[in-house]
Amino acid sequence: MVRNFRFLLFLLVAVLLAACTPERLQRDEMLDGTYEGLGEGRGGIIKLSVDVIEHRIAAVRVLAQSESVFAQPYIDDMISRVIEAQSAEVDAISGATQTSNGVKSAMKMAIDKAYGRSIANELFAETQTDVVVIGAGGAGLSAAIEAATQGAGVIVLEKRDFIGGNTNSSTGGINGAETSFQKALGIEDSKALFFDDIMKGGHYLNDSSLVQTLVDNAPSTLDWIARMGADLSDVGLMGGSSVKRTHRPKGGLAIGPHLVKVLCGEAVGKGVEIRTGNAVLDVLMSADGKACGVRVGQSGGPDYTSWAKAVIIATGGFGANLSMVSSYCPQLSGFSTVNHKGATGDAFPWVEKFGAELYQMDKIQTHPTVDVRNSLMITEAVRGNGAILLNREGNRFVNEMDTRDVVSEAILGQTKGTAFLFFDQAVRESLSAIDNYDKLGLLVQSPDLASIALKTGMDEAALSRSIQRYNGFQSCGEDADFHRSSVQMPVPLAKAPYYAVEVKPAIHHTMGGIHIDSRARVLDKQGRPVEGLYACGEVTGGVHGGNRLGGNGVADIVVFGRIAGREASVCAKRE
Repeated sequence: MVRNFRFLLFLLVAVLLAACTPERLQRDEMLDGTYEGLGEGRGGIIKLSVDVIEHRIAAVRVLAQSESVFAQPYIDDMISRVIEAQSAEVDAISGATQTSNGVKSAMKMAIDKAYGRSIANELFAETQTDVVVIGAGGAGLSAAIEAATQGAGVIVLEKRDFIGGNTNSSTGGINGAETSFQKALGIEDSKALFFDDIMKGGHYLNDSSLVQTLVDNAPSTLDWIARMGADLSDVGLMGGSSVKRTHRPKGGLAIGPHLVKVLCGEAVGKGVEIRTGNAVLDVLMSADGKACGVRVGQSGGPDYTSWAKAVIIATGGFGANLSMVSSYCPQLSGFSTVNHKGATGDAFPWVEKFGAELYQMDKIQTHPTVDVRNSLMITEAVRGNGAILLNREGNRFVNEMDTRDVVSEAILGQTKGTAFLFFDQAVRESLSAIDNYDKLGLLVQSPDLASIALKTGMDEAALSRSIQRYNGFQSCGEDADFHRSSVQMPVPLAKAPYYAVEVKPAIHHTMGGIHIDSRARVLDKQGRPVEGLYACGEVTGGVHGGNRLGGNGVADIVVFGRIAGREASVCAKRE
């Protein structure tokens, strides 16, 4: 049944790298008429109807969609962008990348029909290359770029119909210490302090050699992606970090969609072949125990083998596989997830034949601030820029900038297991990402504390006392209640209007996975590297220990993705 669905979807969806490749016209202009298209959004299939009048897109109607009701403004915005551009080649909307990509895919299909283009993806047969990368998220794209830079032929295989994976939803930023961007802003930091923060945040369960590799390589890796065109000029603060070291685009825009666009463009420019709708079924092992290729199931076509001299696994975590999450961490049974649907842990059975070690699989992180109505994550950067957490009684109850596990546990201990993220206009103006939450209708906005207390059900007197007390702490630079540091309290909460959003923890990141060494080589249970097999990103375990700090996830995927690509290219040259 699943394969039949994939086959039907294939016949209708042509989305191979829509964001990265130019349209190829079959005729000079669109024919007048009505054309339908399908795309895959965050919640399922999006179906659109496009009217072409006098060879131009005149109107678009949504025939069916499975997105949250809160996503409708984004769908409307994307449709407006396409009509204005008269093309599906428009940027996705930060904060709603999966929905945006679904709309773009549906529009592209309809436009292709209007131009008379073929709507079938290319079918592949048995192939041979130097390096195969499994997964087209931030880790896989980074690995592919570096391998191609070193002269390797590279094929990237992505099971979904769009690229980016969970990186599309990353908002906070990418961490690094002693970076050129920090120095330009006069921020004093050190790699030693960065290392200590990671180890402390991970409860000292981290593989220290991997942490050291991350810390040592982060500055040069940030420069590497900046040379590709990434904007990392805004440096903010995330929970568990001693100083500002979370790099993101100007104004605090979300890092994920921006990074995916930059990496995709660079990969295509390097000659990397990216095949969407091509799901790896298994990693193949040669007679002498080396990884030698992959078995692939392609949408609408027969399975095939892609032989390779080196294989890089960059499939992401398993946060969307709720049964797997529950099996490793029963206390998370029943939790919702912020992960995209493809984060299902496919790679773990593939590596059993190599004797690979699965490391710290029970270390699974919840993100504390996820909107209670639609499971959309509210970035930690909101707290980093000054927001606080209040319970239903109107009281603070935790250091909002503590590590995610601590804050999540504190929220679960409150009435109904939820809390209100509270901030003012000054915080909103400091972070562009908040505008997206407003567009989605997530924010309660009020001109004064009395009315926001009424709208949220918090006790007005307690709320007023809490804000007054916090502002006093902010003014003197010392939080006597929960020891939030002065740098973590950048502004008083005193500029109307005021905002609140009800939040609860949800499954966010799986810290455990395939054990690797500092060269991104997959290790077996005896600690020996498996020849020809590499892994990077959230599919691996050991970097983050018992808890990941905000901003380290993106650092992890890019740093170790780059290392995996370099090492795999060296391996390919030996073959």
